[in-house]
Amino acid sequence: MSSSFDRFGVTEEQLRSLVAEGLRAGGDWCDLYFEDTSYHSLLLRDGEVGSGGYHVDFGCGIRVLRGERTGYAYAESTDFASLLQAARAAGSIADSAIAATQLRGSSSSTIAATQLRGSSGLKTSDCVGPLPPRCGGPLPLTSRGWLRFPEAAAASAAAAMAAMAANDFYPERIAWEEAEVAGFVPFLQRLEAGIRARDSRVLKVVATLSYSVSDVMMYNSLGELTSDHRPLGNLSVQVIFRQGDRTENNSVSRSLRMGAEMISEDVLEDLVSRAVEGMDARFEARRPKGGQMSVVMGAGASGILLHEAMGHAFEADFNRKGQSVFSDKMGRRVCRPGINILDDGTLPASRGACNFDDEGVPGQKTYMVTDGVLTSYLHDRISAGYYSVAPTGNGRRESFRYNPIPRMRATYMESGPDGTKEDLIASVRKGIYVDQFANGQVKIGEGDFTFYVKSGFLIENGRLTMPVKDINIIGNGPEALADIRAVAGDLRVDEGTWTCGKEQSVAVSCGIPSVLIGKLTVGGE
Repeated sequence: MSSSFDRFGVTEEQLRSLVAEGLRAGGDWCDLYFEDTSYHSLLLRDGEVGSGGYHVDFGCGIRVLRGERTGYAYAESTDFASLLQAARAAGSIADSAIAATQLRGSSSSTIAATQLRGSSGLKTSDCVGPLPPRCGGPLPLTSRGWLRFPEAAAASAAAAMAAMAANDFYPERIAWEEAEVAGFVPFLQRLEAGIRARDSRVLKVVATLSYSVSDVMMYNSLGELTSDHRPLGNLSVQVIFRQGDRTENNSVSRSLRMGAEMISEDVLEDLVSRAVEGMDARFEARRPKGGQMSVVMGAGASGILLHEAMGHAFEADFNRKGQSVFSDKMGRRVCRPGINILDDGTLPASRGACNFDDEGVPGQKTYMVTDGVLTSYLHDRISAGYYSVAPTGNGRRESFRYNPIPRMRATYMESGPDGTKEDLIASVRKGIYVDQFANGQVKIGEGDFTFYVKSGFLIENGRLTMPVKDINIIGNGPEALADIRAVAGDLRVDEGTWTCGKEQSVAVSCGIPSVLIGKLTVGGE
């Protein structure tokens, strides 16, 4: 921890002073989030690596809670005077009725502060299942309400430190900071050459390598002090193909929380293979006749539908405010027995892995649906206090400039008992098979969704026939979940560069085994 103190130029005594200042106006809770992140990128276009980028993000965010009001301020400098000013601003906002204010510091630092209001509370009718009697209204956000008792602070801090020593979900044999950036140029050039060698129709290749290294330190009014070193590497490739007067494109990516050892022959071969895979079918694909039909979703990237249409609706802030279609379904059956849906921060090297979330809660695995029953929402500290449950490690933020909110990590469905993908396809008389989705839209309150399908096939009498394109899959999240007929045993968590946007952007992963949904609307001719 001493290295974190040195990095940010603060002492533990100063952290305690900042928390005390934040609480001076009557706040119930205060936490600090220090961040030092460096970003690097290289871009290959037309066979040459002609551009790159580098920048650093550094600062501290301070949050103060009082009742249902949140005051948040950040400083782009960690000198004690700037931090003290930010702590006072956050405390003042939490104690005031001002909707928003912004304060500017000296030229060497910026302090910004905003006020966020919580909901007025759940209605009693929204509280079902194993929730406490008090769930008819918000719990008091006090040190003796949703926070643990002050006398438990020392034990809590010790437990957090023990968890930090145990959690190591980011393997790093070669630190990005120690790698030579120039050494990555030949890799990108070989990546393009490999793609061109596999398919003569390749017209253009654009490849990007980006990586970041974040060091964060968190402290709160319970005395919990945690730190985390977070590497993240990203490789993405966009390829344009031309056949006669027609063009098609394909995009593939790989993102891992690990060191520079990810720049390997295995990753290169994987990207090359997937970049050219299925292009014959893409050029042959046609738009099918639309209508309601069975849909088999392929393992892996189809998990984006699970993330968007269901995962967001399980985030506790939407449910606490009564905005989610699942806000009245806790403890109820939402799909057939045997189906388990979880959000996992413990997958080693996963883009969604978290040794700690951005509130200092240890990374963990959270079952949202267990054997078909809704058993947990995804909680940050605020929503966990509201429901009188333990936080699930889902308090996440884009950077120190943002307030933490409930966010997903790696969201997936566990493998099922219903054989293979081929078995699911063989059971369908008429339908479609899809394995890659593009942009989608979801209404959290109603659960309605629309997704664009990048690639797929018609299923006719249990066989894949015509390749299809330019279609939308339309449905309702709870209805689709309830209409899952079969789940294969081939779970795959996709390792693409998935980024979730919900007021702010965070890195996530998603996955799913092959799944048969009885009926969805397919938008075609």
